[in-house]
Formats: sequence, structure tokens, C-alpha cells
Amino acid sequence: MAIELAALPWDRTALEPHLSGDTLDLHHGRHHRAHVDAVNALAPGAGMGAATLDDIVRGAQGALQAHAAQAWNLAFQWRCLKPAAAGGGGEPQGALGEAIVRRFGDFARFRQRFAAMATALQGSGWIWLLQRPDGSVAMAVTSNTASPITGEDRPLFGLSLWEHAYVLDYREARGRYVEAVWNVVDWGFVASNLK
Repeated sequence: MAIELAALPWDRTALEPHLSGDTLDLHHGRHHRAHVDAVNALAPGAGMGAATLDDIVRGAQGALQAHAAQAWNLAFQWRCLKPAAAGGGGEPQGALGEAIVRRFGDFARFRQRFAAMATALQGSGWIWLLQRPDGSVAMAVTSNTASPITGEDRPLFGLSLWEHAYVLDYREARGRYVEAVWNVVDWGFVASNLK
């Protein structure tokens, strides 16, 4: 079963001015597509041609696992974002908002910690808001193509820290990119990932 590149859940320019259509063309249209194509090329030779993307991320090794993890991470990220005009941004409410306040003190401190961790990463990777097996929330940074679905934590929100995610819009200013993304987070989707 071939893995398919899902269309973005909104128009390529819908996240502007925070993330440009050109950035999405590069990140989704080129990089995400390349990872999906690589999974489809490598999976049959590894005996995983009929496996789901989740199973490949959890069970493959080497290049196949790396491409599958990036394909999964990116597909998840697109679902975590929503145009500001359609209700993206703001602050999480309900159980998610309460969990963030319980863990970080308030939403402003959560954002500060998130930004500090994102900008401290040397090289490429991801930053995640996760739910631990005990139900608490936490943040983690993963390097390169690592994906949290290989462990016990449940991803709630993920953001690419690869340079191609922000270089067209923000040059090397990763902190400005992270700040801009708060305007387009789909907190409803993020909250739906809570157990």
C-alpha cells in the first residue's frame, strides 16, 4: 500500500502573513513530498510495502525509518496549524489549557519555555508538546528525523525546526518563526490529541 501525500488542510497562502505560500510550497510541496516518495521507494524492499506509515516509523530502520518519521511528523504538523482568519491562534482552553497551566504556571511561561527550547537546538529537528503516560504534559526537542511516536509519549503539537520551515520568511531567525506560529496553531486539533 503506497503512502500518499495528503493535501494541505487549507490553501497554500492561508497562513500568511505568518507562513508564506512559498514556504509551504518548499516545505510541503518539495520536502514532504520527497519523504513520501522515498518511503514508497524503500518500503517494498524492506518487506514493508503493505505497512502503514505509523508501522514503518515504529518498525523500520535506517533511511526508510528516517523518511517515514519525517513524513509522519510533517503530516501531523500540518494538522496542528489553522489559518488565523479561521480561528487559529489564541490560547488553548479546557483540559489542554488547564494541563499547560498546571505544568508551566501560565500560557506565557509555556510560550517562553517553548521558544527557548526551540532556539537552543543546534541543527535541525522538531519541538513537541507531549502528553506523558501519566497524563501530564511536557515539551521535548528531537533532533533530525526523530518522532515521538516511537516512544510512550503522545504527541499533541509538533513544529518543524528544520531551516526550510522558516528560512524564506524569517532567514535564520528561528525565534521569529516560532513566535509567528502562535498565530496559526489549531488548539482544537491539539486538544483532540489528549487522552
